[in-house]
Amino acid sequence: QVQLVESGGGLVQPGASLTLSCTTSGRVFAGDAMGWFRQAPGMEREFVADISYHNASFSVDNSVAGRFSISRDDAKHLLWLQMNDLKPEDTAVYFCAACPGRSFTCPETEAVYWGQGTQVTVSS
Repeated sequence: QVQLVESGGGLVQPGASLTLSCTTSGRVFAGDAMGWFRQAPGMEREFVADISYHNASFSVDNSVAGRFSISRDDAKHLLWLQMNDLKPEDTAVYFCAACPGRSFTCPETEAVYWGQGTQVTVSS
């Protein structure tokens, strides 16, 4: 059974930083691309960032470029999303996901396994 569990969300002020973690277990392999997505209230879920196997490459959405970064440690079964200079528009539930069978990118349509999400609220 595959499990993805996010942690690290919370309430922060604009300009603050947060690091989200995603712990994986089960049949999520080091060769699988993984990603972070978010869903704001009343909005559809959207792509934030994804990362290839062995940290070979990654991409981030333009809305978070220069502020967010993604990394992974497959030996520890961990995926991270480092979020800096947070803005109120970053408020959302953040989900990690795994794309088995894909090595480089993890688009939402190809994500098979999902975590339950962690809430990030940016407010003064």
